[in-house]
Amino acid sequence: MSTPRKLRSNFPRGSYLWSVRNAQWMAMGLSEDDCEKPKIAVVNSSSELASCYSHLDQVAKVLKQAIRDAGAVPMEIRTAAPSDFITGAGARGAYMLAARDLITNDIEVAVEGAQLDGMICLTSCDKTVPGQLMAAARLNVPTLMVPCGFQASGQYKGHHCDIEEVFVSAMHAMTGKLDIETVVGMSREAIRSPGVCSGMGTANSMHIVCEALGMALPGSAPVAAMSDKMMDDVRSAGQRIVQMVWDDLKPRDILTEGAFANAVRAVLAVGGSVNCIKHLQAVATEAELSVDVYGMLEQLADTTPVIAGVRPVGEDTIESFEAAGGCRAVLLQLQEILDTSVMTVSGQTLARNLEHAQVLNPNVIRPVTQPFATLPAIVMLRGSMCPDSGIVKAGIAPRKTRRFSGPAICFETSDAAIEAIRNASIQPGHVVIMRGAGAFGGPAMGGGASRVVFALDGAGLGDQVALLTDGHLSGLVCKGLVVAEVSPEAALGGPLALVRDGDTVSIDLDTRRCDLEISEQEMAARRAAWQPAVPAFDRGWLQIYRRNVGSLQKGAVLVRPQSTTRKIKP
Repeated sequence: MSTPRKLRSNFPRGSYLWSVRNAQWMAMGLSEDDCEKPKIAVVNSSSELASCYSHLDQVAKVLKQAIRDAGAVPMEIRTAAPSDFITGAGARGAYMLAARDLITNDIEVAVEGAQLDGMICLTSCDKTVPGQLMAAARLNVPTLMVPCGFQASGQYKGHHCDIEEVFVSAMHAMTGKLDIETVVGMSREAIRSPGVCSGMGTANSMHIVCEALGMALPGSAPVAAMSDKMMDDVRSAGQRIVQMVWDDLKPRDILTEGAFANAVRAVLAVGGSVNCIKHLQAVATEAELSVDVYGMLEQLADTTPVIAGVRPVGEDTIESFEAAGGCRAVLLQLQEILDTSVMTVSGQTLARNLEHAQVLNPNVIRPVTQPFATLPAIVMLRGSMCPDSGIVKAGIAPRKTRRFSGPAICFETSDAAIEAIRNASIQPGHVVIMRGAGAFGGPAMGGGASRVVFALDGAGLGDQVALLTDGHLSGLVCKGLVVAEVSPEAALGGPLALVRDGDTVSIDLDTRRCDLEISEQEMAARRAAWQPAVPAFDRGWLQIYRRNVGSLQKGAVLVRPQSTTRKIKP
């Protein structure tokens, strides 16, 4: 071990802060000697609300013992524990993204307030991962991320059944394509263990991001929840974080421009969740690093082949992906186009971490010369409809439609769009506009765009219409031609707010454009006449979020107060 350095958690013996802290901690069973050791925050989002988090107390117990064995004192803290399928019920899902930033601030209060020496984060469902990474970037104390695993899926009537299929099937039942009892039967079998959704949704994608950034131990993502492999990784992490504290290895030593480029390539290579882009941008913003992750995606997409095809983007399972070598194997296949000089939490460069890596099944994690697809699985669009950005999950299967042009049909809520699907108001050829669901307008991108996508699929319209929204999509969505996270958003007077029924909207994945086909004069006239909608759910935490959220181009982090009537400048 390195020569011990002064710890920020320690104060002069007998001083006010030393005395009152000593009194508190000795009452909890710590010795005076313990009070001089490194104090490690164990960030735990355990909750009985969702299976994503139901195992974390067991994990924390093992982790804390490993930290003690390494000569430090674990101090467990708690945060919010949002789950799309549970917490997404209220306020049209607005609590989900808003919880990400709440988690960041929860951690700041506990870790910075107590002046703890480091932290180790138990990462689970979608928003805990970026929330914890954002806190690491903001506080810049030694931090290690521990992926806490994916859930086991089940079978229904002899066929694979997971949470994505329950979600899709429920929306198919809503449109009459499937009977309710089938959905009920599937819901009973889809989840067979704790852990996150079993596909390459946002949670598993963000676990991979943690390792690709260098913020998780090599070979730790993805992993089956509560497996022997996962628990071995947990023990290793407990040992490692203590040495990181003594070495003063901090997140901003790791979160460099090269690390973000590596993470973006990893997301592209596995056809990961589009939500990773705004989360990575948020981490960069909190790290005070001038990195444009959206621009990085555009720049790197054409030179990063898709070398893994896990459901929903492909047909492989997350279990087969883990068995093939997981993120470490992906990075090994990509190493010629990565920045392998970057530092990682292991204390070694990425190049050193990959020296003994293996691809155990090249049919699942392919060489870059034999990819699943050469065209990007995630496409960034620009144009008069989305001058800042719009994102399409293009997938890896050959698309029937890479260009689409048609008349708009506009909706202010997902419920209104779904009702229009039911009564056949939405017809083949339409471009469905679902607006008011952005970071500011939703608020927090709540709005149920994913429900509309799956309802369109259930109605047989998935390949016959396009959809544009300023909301975000579940990481499990990979159906139809959907432009998500259109920015600037409608609630701030972006072009999406100015579309009228019957306007022609054009989308072209090859030229990477999305345009509203009206004249500049007409656009200016509509903008001058535009008035913002009355905010929804404008109270409590969601009001605080709405008034302080920044743009997607900064990751939609809480940055400064904003007027509820702010308009986009012409």
